[in-house]
Amino acid sequence: MPILGQNQYGKAENRVVKITRDGATHHIKDLNVSVSLGGDMDEVHYSGSNASVLPTDTTKNTVYAFAKEHGIESAEQFGIHLARHFVTSQDAIHRARIRIEEYAWERIEHSGEGAHSFVRAGQETRLAQITFDGTSWEVISGLKDLVVMNSTDSEFWGYVKDKYTTLPEAYDRILATQVSGRWRFNWTDDAQETPDWDESYAQTRRHTLQAFAETYSLSLQQTLYQMGSRIIDHRGEIDEVRFSLPNKHHFLVDLEPFGLKNATPDGAVYYAADRPYGLIEATILRDGCEARIPVDLSNL
Repeated sequence: MPILGQNQYGKAENRVVKITRDGATHHIKDLNVSVSLGGDMDEVHYSGSNASVLPTDTTKNTVYAFAKEHGIESAEQFGIHLARHFVTSQDAIHRARIRIEEYAWERIEHSGEGAHSFVRAGQETRLAQITFDGTSWEVISGLKDLVVMNSTDSEFWGYVKDKYTTLPEAYDRILATQVSGRWRFNWTDDAQETPDWDESYAQTRRHTLQAFAETYSLSLQQTLYQMGSRIIDHRGEIDEVRFSLPNKHHFLVDLEPFGLKNATPDGAVYYAADRPYGLIEATILRDGCEARIPVDLSNL
């Protein structure tokens, strides 16, 4: 006769983002939390009886509610709160395993007011494509996976609405994206002075980040244009910039069913959505120049 062995169940990869507002200074805790529970679960396997089963949807709700009620001091302490709760609040649950990935963010240094702009630490990849036909050069540099976030100073409203529109207008939202960018140099001939490639990359990246941080955004398209324009205005060696910006949506979690008010002056808890996502793309050119960077940046 078959015998049931070790087993567990739970909710994996709960993406929770906790924004804490300390006046104009904001703090981020960005976690991916997986909950696994075990105990007296034989009967649900043998007969399908759910009498001892805490729904996985409940474990998901608990993660978000605890982020609001207890805050997130550290990944370890947050996991301790959750594990203790599940084991001590449910007779059938004897063990809880909480696995957490934490995504680090660094502040973007800029000249604007407030401290609410961030760049994901350690994610960016630098890119370059060099083409030579024996006579002239084409150099395209770029980057990908540069994840940035403004925890305020972003709105989205006044858009077209039809019978399928359900998105509510937003007057204070998180704006986050994963920047993929390419820029083409006007250096084409060995007779020209060669740019300082490392310095150019560092400064182009800096202008990208500062434009993102300093733009009060009414749309991601507006932010994209400001990023590209700032590069064209400040880097004379670059004639063309193309950005592809997926909108990394963050939605307020509805905590009203648990008696918690989420939208409060001191901060809120968000669900970081994976997909589907808005995708905003555009090319910004120096006046008089022609576009040459392919629309599909993955081909570079």
